[in-house]
Amino acid sequence: MYTLHGIYTENTSFFKGNDPFDLITEYGSPLYVYNEEILRTRCREIKNLVTYENFVPHYSIKSNTNIHLLKIVHEEGLHADVMSPGEIYLALESGFTPEELFYIPNNATPCDMRYAIERGILTSVDSLSQLEMYGTLNPGGKVAIRFNPGIGAGHHEKVVTAGKKTKFGVNPEDIDKVNLLLEKYNLTLIGINQHIGSLFMNAEPYIQSTSFILEFAKQFDSLEFIDLGGGFGIPYHKQEGEARLDMQALGTKLDEVLHSFATDYGKKIQFQIEPGRYIPCESGIVLGTVTSLKSNGGIHYMGTDIGFNVLQRPIMYGSHHDIELYSQDSLPSHTLTPFTVVGNICESGDILAKDRVLPTPHIGDLIGIMDSGAYGFCMSSSYNQRPRCAEVLIESTGAIRLIRKRETFEDLIRNMLV
Repeated sequence: MYTLHGIYTENTSFFKGNDPFDLITEYGSPLYVYNEEILRTRCREIKNLVTYENFVPHYSIKSNTNIHLLKIVHEEGLHADVMSPGEIYLALESGFTPEELFYIPNNATPCDMRYAIERGILTSVDSLSQLEMYGTLNPGGKVAIRFNPGIGAGHHEKVVTAGKKTKFGVNPEDIDKVNLLLEKYNLTLIGINQHIGSLFMNAEPYIQSTSFILEFAKQFDSLEFIDLGGGFGIPYHKQEGEARLDMQALGTKLDEVLHSFATDYGKKIQFQIEPGRYIPCESGIVLGTVTSLKSNGGIHYMGTDIGFNVLQRPIMYGSHHDIELYSQDSLPSHTLTPFTVVGNICESGDILAKDRVLPTPHIGDLIGIMDSGAYGFCMSSSYNQRPRCAEVLIESTGAIRLIRKRETFEDLIRNMLV
């Protein structure tokens, strides 16, 4: 096998000696492939982010919900944030205990809330109406509240989750109304939380929002924990030399803030964070096949079997993913061409990358979409009635384990009344 473009999988020994063509032959194309070592490394970086002793990182499982990967995250000692009854179910099936879960829904129904309450899972609410609903369902219970710190960050407006233009969080100005509802339903506020957005590469907004919520927290004397949120970014532009988020510097700054607050608050309160993307993203890639090459109106198109039914991020957010190409037939080409890389879905917007400068592959060569371990398979669909693809895990030993079977045509109608 020859790598026509890209060095990430080579530098990280991503495939651990396995040939991508053998994987495609065995499990079909396209295919999600995960590397266990990279996943465990990211878990340990998060777990050891600070020296503050009462620090409990939670994995936001919405970014990747494969039960086999969840088990690895749990083995590494992380707790989990869950956003729906389905995620609660998956987390419990993965080995997390109710005490290790934090339910942070948005616009939850009474049925959603009951599911968590009945299983003894602490719930956070993010509006006054949701607090009232929770109070009617669980009077005398414990609750957490998500506040909007007024500072947002993220790679796209659709993932900025704090500030003035967001649906998330209770406004701090409504604290009097919050207190009235807590008293009305005899609720004990044991935690407050925030989330400023997703994929920040500059730690400063995170530190600023942390400073805000810690100052805000001083007015409560019943808190058991403060959740600082997630949003830690990864360098999607590795081929352009994009630097990583400096986790050591972030951890050092965060440590100072946490120790200082604990001293002022008078106890070693628990601090939580809730990264999602940072943990699984770089451990996953999508392998697919180059199916066509053509030019229309002066634009060179590279067709693949990776449509937006397989990977939605580019069409949803305009997201960048580095691309690698693999061939069985030739050495790397020195001739580069700006390609628009497209999928096989009947939509003009089914584009993975525009004007990406790449060597010209052969039909049947493989394409690898890097950094697809987060918000990849979990957002995929069977649109155009293309069954969802398989997922495999490359274990630390190099062994390949199938962790999700490829769907079949029969699966497309399995739950229909036929």
